[in-house]
Amino acid sequence: MADMWQGLKSWQLPTCDGFVQVRHGGLGPPLLLLHGHPQSMAMWHKVLPELLSRHQVVMMDLPGYGDSSRPAATADHIAHSKRSMAAAAFAVMQHLGHATFAVLAHDRGARVAHRLALDQPQAVQRMMLLDIAPTLAMYEATDMQFAKAYWHGFFFIQPAPLPERLINADPVAFLQDLMGRRSAGLSPFSPQAMAEYERCIQLPGSATSICEDYRAGASIDLAHDRASLAAGQRLRLPLSVLWGAQGVVGRCFDVLSMWGDVSEPGPDGISNVQGQSLPCGHYIAEEQPAALLARSHSFFSQETPR
Repeated sequence: MADMWQGLKSWQLPTCDGFVQVRHGGLGPPLLLLHGHPQSMAMWHKVLPELLSRHQVVMMDLPGYGDSSRPAATADHIAHSKRSMAAAAFAVMQHLGHATFAVLAHDRGARVAHRLALDQPQAVQRMMLLDIAPTLAMYEATDMQFAKAYWHGFFFIQPAPLPERLINADPVAFLQDLMGRRSAGLSPFSPQAMAEYERCIQLPGSATSICEDYRAGASIDLAHDRASLAAGQRLRLPLSVLWGAQGVVGRCFDVLSMWGDVSEPGPDGISNVQGQSLPCGHYIAEEQPAALLARSHSFFSQETPR
């Protein structure tokens, strides 16, 4: 993957639970990229060159993924909570001197971005989320169709050590089966990117962190989301949401409506939420990179209303 990262600075930021791996470079307004499960920042490689020509791009591997450290599991799952991950992301941007920035995030990273925008509303100016619905709304709307399609999520949240033991029996095969069962199979993934995903899932502690991420999503993250809603916290920024027409999220949920429910209208009273489906499955950045770039450029080049 050396060529993929050519010209980017690479470093690690210490956190209270270990460290996060960071890469950054490019010119223009700052843009934070947050990846999904079971991947790493390598998932952005098809869109990265053009993004670097328009933005100061900052990428990090989420805690527990990629080359970031694997936080220890705890009964409250706090180290893998989206609030803890969002705090790490905010610390990265602060370290680089970015008081305000935009966010492009996929899957689990989009859940982190949601929490980041709630906890640091003064910092996140504009946000694009890929193939995800809000965590609390998703669980509250779960039905048989979603439970069957999202089987892995309900598998990961089972008490330790059962899911970890089964993943660790053959982590590469598990990753290939999990990703390959999506609508496009394994064809969207370049050999270099797939090699990265396979390498990282074999690092010690990866299975535990994956399960802890999802356990947090079904426990402490929901508590945080309920507290935010009870306190009247909503997303107060322009939000664009894209989802795959062949993906689980678009089939099971009214994506725009769900994000509208957790967002405030803009200054003109019009909804801050826009979005659409794309002709692909879950892995938008690798299945439809040109379409993602076109929409991200249009969205992030707009002036943010004050």
